[in-house]
Amino acid sequence: MMRKTDFAFWTFLTMTGLAGITTVLNVTQTHSATSSNSELYRQLDLFGDVLERVRSDYVEKPDDTQLIENAINGMLSALDPHSAYLSPKHFRDMQVQTRGEFGGLGIEVTMENGVVKVVSPIDDTPAARAGLQANDLITHLDNEQIVGLTLEQAVEKMRGPVNTPIMLTVVRKGQDDPLEIKIVRDIIRINAVKSRREGDVGYVKVSTFNEQTHTNLVRAVQNLNKEIGSELKGYVIDLRNNPGGLLDQAIAVSDDFLERGAIVLTKGRNNEETQRSQARPGDITGGKKVLVLINGGSASASEIVAGALQDHKRATVIGTRSFGKGSVQTIIPLGANGAIRLTTARYYTPSNRSIQAKGIDPDIIVEQELPEEMKAKSAQTRVRGEASLRGHLKNDKEDKEASGSSAYVPKEAEKDTQLQYALNFLRGKISGPATTSAPPVTPEKKAN
Repeated sequence: MMRKTDFAFWTFLTMTGLAGITTVLNVTQTHSATSSNSELYRQLDLFGDVLERVRSDYVEKPDDTQLIENAINGMLSALDPHSAYLSPKHFRDMQVQTRGEFGGLGIEVTMENGVVKVVSPIDDTPAARAGLQANDLITHLDNEQIVGLTLEQAVEKMRGPVNTPIMLTVVRKGQDDPLEIKIVRDIIRINAVKSRREGDVGYVKVSTFNEQTHTNLVRAVQNLNKEIGSELKGYVIDLRNNPGGLLDQAIAVSDDFLERGAIVLTKGRNNEETQRSQARPGDITGGKKVLVLINGGSASASEIVAGALQDHKRATVIGTRSFGKGSVQTIIPLGANGAIRLTTARYYTPSNRSIQAKGIDPDIIVEQELPEEMKAKSAQTRVRGEASLRGHLKNDKEDKEASGSSAYVPKEAEKDTQLQYALNFLRGKISGPATTSAPPVTPEKKAN
């Protein structure tokens, strides 16, 4: 089965396991005569020496399996923030999560400077109800510090039996003292798509890209079209604080609104690894106007959708700059030994724009109006973005890397500045600027 996902893209590839890897290394060693390979094997000898010294002389008898797993994870995590080793249990958990139902707190997280950083709380989950916010830094779990743990280990500690509590110590910008937030674990059922009527406009919130997203989106649009009828002015697709998910779902969602042309380009180390996903005829809206909302919490798969619709001039993108995660992770199973998540490619919009460490700039910048109590501490509403992560891949084009943008979205629609702007724009009450931030798609990028 092949599957790519993204806050990371997942691709399930077939491998023979560690025995197969050993065979490949032996063959390579037999035929290697270059100085670079000689240096590699000298370093492997060094690793073996260090491993044996730790096993024989460390103050306490170490766990051999844990030593190797930590060494592998250290090698991968040093590459970039998104490469990592997945133990068999973590691999199973990841597969469950992409199906849209799993146990936990309901937050999308990453690791930054040794602590867990909240990318986005998921709507209608214990974390969201407890008040966790994007950009929060989790330093302790049940009063035990996170420093020294891998991201997978920290996530494992946050998971647990349903209805059991966990205390999170959170450092939040604008707050002098750490916050103690108690959250009760629950089954997390990700409702990927929510929709409602906003007068003569169909509003669709896409919170993540799991296996249900495309199907639920099509159903939501059909229901809104039936409910609103001939008065329908168009659709607002809300991708704010959407951290990403499955690549095939991002492609399917983009294809839902496009008649033809490229959707996303993925480029690996070699030119022959370049792949292009193409749209097929058929627009589920029947050509109605589409607006897309993004902000600093919109990452990865949501950036693919926003970039594709923007490049093809199919949608007007409104809000603030997105997160800027433009790399592809491949999940490579290792049989009974789990899997590795390895960054193998970058992705680009149809007009060949690199999203990595830059993000998608909206056609119309609309800053979210903050409540009075938050204005003095506005920095806490800004997600710093991919460019702020230690060890992130650099943008391979000349595009300047960009800082993050606001991720605050009020719960009340009437207080949602960006949503209200989008509704008025669709109704013709606001004309918007004459130019957009997206370059035109050249003819050779389109399917004929």
